[in-house]
Amino acid sequence: MAIGPDTKGVYTIAPTPFEADGKIDWESLDSMVEFYERCGVDGMTILGIMGEAPKLDAGESLEIVKRIVARTRLPVIVGVSAPGFAAMRSLARASMEAGAQGVMIAPPPALRTDDQIVTYFRNASEAVGEDVPFVLQDYPLTLSVTMTPAVICRIVTDNPACFMLKHEDWPGLEKISALRGFQKDGSLRPLSILTGNGGLFLDFEMERGADGAMTGYAFPDMLVEMVKLSAAGERDKAHDLFDAHLPYLRYEQQPGVGLAVRKYVMMKRGAIASDAQRKPGSALSAAARQEVDYLLMRLESRVRK
Repeated sequence: MAIGPDTKGVYTIAPTPFEADGKIDWESLDSMVEFYERCGVDGMTILGIMGEAPKLDAGESLEIVKRIVARTRLPVIVGVSAPGFAAMRSLARASMEAGAQGVMIAPPPALRTDDQIVTYFRNASEAVGEDVPFVLQDYPLTLSVTMTPAVICRIVTDNPACFMLKHEDWPGLEKISALRGFQKDGSLRPLSILTGNGGLFLDFEMERGADGAMTGYAFPDMLVEMVKLSAAGERDKAHDLFDAHLPYLRYEQQPGVGLAVRKYVMMKRGAIASDAQRKPGSALSAAARQEVDYLLMRLESRVRK
């Protein structure tokens, strides 16, 4: 499946499975891909922030890309953000050669002015190659870089290879409306908008004009169903489904511990063998595991109704 400015659906943000000693769990990588395929996702995004990409060396990153691309027919987008353009270019070019369909680039935290941000993405696109489709990652809560709708419009206009926005601002509903408004008045070309934050605001993001989700929630099958319901105009059914998941979804979105929660639940769902993170990383206490188990029990009872 080709990706482009009309890309819709759910592109799951995949974690990187590790064994208890920190080694990459290659068998779990395979089972995780199969899990996502069963859940009906439209694509995968790997080596992102929640994929613990900074903890991998260059060789490991490329081997993960090759392994996943070889095992799935789903389009794969690779996070290639790096402190320098040389490392970014190397992973981006190698990933595309391996069969990835695009890359994702985040701004470094040092950027502050609008011109600095716009220039950075112009240079980044030139570095990876202007033939490489890229996703613009907008995640100010973690990256400390604020991109206004006008700045995003400039970046998209300046870079023909930018086909998608990973929208993760918070609050961000008005930003989606502003960008869709730019498209209506002709000042912004077509752009796919997929949203993040674990799906925490997906209920209204879809109604504001998002094309789907690009996030790592432990229930990607719910995201798939919700996006379809919303796209079909089944507003109440979409919100009912969202409301059933909200207590657990909120718990998974806790800063600092969210990945530990997500990996624990993915382990319980059989997607990966261990919830281990490569050091430095977080882990759930016995009390936290009991809380998650309780939320999962209540979620199951709600979904069954």
